[in-house]
Amino acid sequence: MKKLIIALFILFSFSNSNAGGCLLEQSDDINVTWKAYKTFAKLGVGGQFTDVKYTPNKKSGKNFKELFVGSKVSIDISKIDTKNEGRDKTLVEMFFSKLKGGKIEGVIKDINADKSKDGKRPYTGTLDVSLSMNGKTLLIPMKYRYIKGDFQAIGTIDLFDFEGKSALASINKSCFDLHKGKTWSDVNIAFRTTIKATLCDVKICDVKICNCKKKDCKKCNPTKAEANKIKCMVKVCDTNLSDSNISKFKVDEKK
Repeated sequence: MKKLIIALFILFSFSNSNAGGCLLEQSDDINVTWKAYKTFAKLGVGGQFTDVKYTPNKKSGKNFKELFVGSKVSIDISKIDTKNEGRDKTLVEMFFSKLKGGKIEGVIKDINADKSKDGKRPYTGTLDVSLSMNGKTLLIPMKYRYIKGDFQAIGTIDLFDFEGKSALASINKSCFDLHKGKTWSDVNIAFRTTIKATLCDVKICDVKICNCKKKDCKKCNPTKAEANKIKCMVKVCDTNLSDSNISKFKVDEKK
């Protein structure tokens, strides 16, 4: 009976999956970064937030929507790392401290995969994040890609949209010579995490669970009720990425 229950669980899990039959599990770790721009040549300066609290919607699921939609992030904007301690101090004092609240809050509202090409499963798409910063909340689109367990998403915000004009003027004044008088208002934001995918491309087909005579489970007919019955599960196909092919298995269990 135990084997039958396991087989039924597998069937239910994958017949209801729209993630190509994968079971997805996300890591507790999330890396949140940004890239700002200076000078008229628009030179990039990147950094990372080092105090990020991430609350996933679900730790595991059948698709990205189950994992991510509803997930929340809270970022302490006084904790940063640009690989330069002096620059970190200046950015915190002359820019981030000028923003209200001391935090950036985000909630993933939606995620959609790109259209499939040549019948292949897409590994790119878009997600929408409700981002709250400096007293303003806006819906920010981000593009994502998923490659070999690595999930990355990137988008762009304009500091003027978040009423960040005074904070931008503050850092531009403080770094006027280094920035040659120009600090850009557009900033790239990104996050990265690990998504483990298992049991991918499992195909389960033509399943029958019924009562039939002991002598021949292969001819099991769920519409008949006969003496000397046993429970049967027949014609279950399992094909996976390793190209192994278990074409059929059968679970016979007495009542």
